[in-house]
Amino acid sequence: MAVVTCTLLGEVAEAFPETAIGFVVGDGLRNSDGWDDADARLRELEEQVGSGRWQPFDETHPRISSWYDTYRRFGTNPRRLRPSVDALGRRLARSGRLPRINGAVDAYNSVSVRYGIPAGAFDLHRIGGLVEIRFARPGDRFTPLGEPDGTERPGTGEVVYAQGNQVLTRHWNHRDCDQAKVTTESTSVVFVIERVSAAAVPDSVLAEAQQELAELVRPHATTIVLSNIGPGALTTSLEIATSELT
Repeated sequence: MAVVTCTLLGEVAEAFPETAIGFVVGDGLRNSDGWDDADARLRELEEQVGSGRWQPFDETHPRISSWYDTYRRFGTNPRRLRPSVDALGRRLARSGRLPRINGAVDAYNSVSVRYGIPAGAFDLHRIGGLVEIRFARPGDRFTPLGEPDGTERPGTGEVVYAQGNQVLTRHWNHRDCDQAKVTTESTSVVFVIERVSAAAVPDSVLAEAQQELAELVRPHATTIVLSNIGPGALTTSLEIATSELT
């Protein structure tokens, strides 16, 4: 078994004390299959927006404005570099469409937009050891998604997911790295949903979103494990055991 440990460092937990993160680990994932349920959720959101029956959460809602406040606190302008959920919602509101990437990505995107909660995922066979949620440091490096030959230097103090000096996400959830991306070949994936305000996203809402994501993943995985870190959880560190890549 391979083990990945994900830790919310005290520096971030103290600065943003209502941070809570829900994990869904899918092992034995079949991501080259069609994920009809995930596509149906995306189409439902598109139809609701197209008919005017529903609009995505925007910056006037606490679920988005809480992230705007958080971004500003670590020095990022959220109107220039938007939280992932805000960028997705704005895309849907503007074009009436959401992207189709692959089943696993489509699943977390549908949950993210529906609940107004940032969500993402990492291929566990592309990372390993210790992943920290921390403030960026001098020497950190980031390879943007879709730019495998590119390198960025995160600004000191922005919140990142990082493995050593390799940053996996910039500005907390604004953009993912290329090397840990989830593809149709991914067989072991950790999905992540996040909140920074308990008033905006109560524990019950986070749990509901986490459960909905798990139900979308379940038909396409051999095993599913749900875990949490943050306030109300027993730990700020999570160990994820996955099958070895063969």
